[in-house]
Amino acid sequence: MNSETLSTTPPASLTIASRESRLAMWQAEHVQCALHKLYPRCDVKILGMTTRGDQILNRTLSKVGGKGLFVKELEAAIADGRADLAVHSLKDVPMQLPEGFALGAILEREDPCDSFVSSRYDSLDALPAGSIVGTSSLRRDAMIRTRFPHLDVRPLRGNLDTRLAKLDRGDYAAIILAAAGLKRLGMESRIRARLDASQSLPAAGQGALGIEIRADRPELAAWLAPLHDEKTALAVEAERAVSRALGGSCEVPLAAFAQWNSDALHLRGIVALPDGRRVLRAEASANSPDLDAALELGRRVSSELEAQGAMDIVNVLTTIVHDGGPNVPLASDSKS
Repeated sequence: MNSETLSTTPPASLTIASRESRLAMWQAEHVQCALHKLYPRCDVKILGMTTRGDQILNRTLSKVGGKGLFVKELEAAIADGRADLAVHSLKDVPMQLPEGFALGAILEREDPCDSFVSSRYDSLDALPAGSIVGTSSLRRDAMIRTRFPHLDVRPLRGNLDTRLAKLDRGDYAAIILAAAGLKRLGMESRIRARLDASQSLPAAGQGALGIEIRADRPELAAWLAPLHDEKTALAVEAERAVSRALGGSCEVPLAAFAQWNSDALHLRGIVALPDGRRVLRAEASANSPDLDAALELGRRVSSELEAQGAMDIVNVLTTIVHDGGPNVPLASDSKS
């Protein structure tokens, strides 16, 4: 059977591997519904799984394996044939996929921005000095500390419902979450203020969903092609190129965000110290980019950050984590 026949023969059954958190299951069900619309006779199942990232809640992810802890078990299910594909929040996907895996499709992006969530206050500006702000992200942590050094920023782990429960019982005056997760679960009313990119530059891939498959499944890539959004893909590939070039991981406060302005793609990148005392910024644009141009755009921004000393920050923070040095409050940008 040739590749053209494979692309036109609809699938009989597909299995989606997913984490079992409410948000992850929403994402898997969203893709399941889209596949049902494309292939009404296809039996699309969801294989719910618990990952190590879900199990380890008492330590920062940078000390136990990083963002890959949210995807390894799902990749194992794809590799051994229990699942055909896995749905991920792209900001949770390591910048280098394991050999033999590929992103089969990147879906249209939801709101990429961070959001301010609080039961008592309307914005970060309204918080009194000493107020406790929770975040899962070094990136968000550094940006809050840069603008609001009088606030007490503390780590916040757990899935979306767990984090909101900690806020509601008074452990935090406010928490910072990805707007996309709240919107997808119908909880947009919890957002007191939306932090635009000038206030909190998003993480690479934030708000976008990626579908991971085995690289040797061309027929599967063809079946997923109608779900692929090219503009979103070019934006997040440029963002991921910045993070990849700088060894992006949960050990480093790093942001990369690309926006379309008509046919031009504008990319901004930030690398910071966790305490916010030093913040490096770079930006560049490309007109009507294809994939190669989007990746080159990412390299231009990462090169400018490197010229400003980004690798000095990366190397110091990586050494601190790996050598068990001073207690820098590290966290992960994972799951809202």
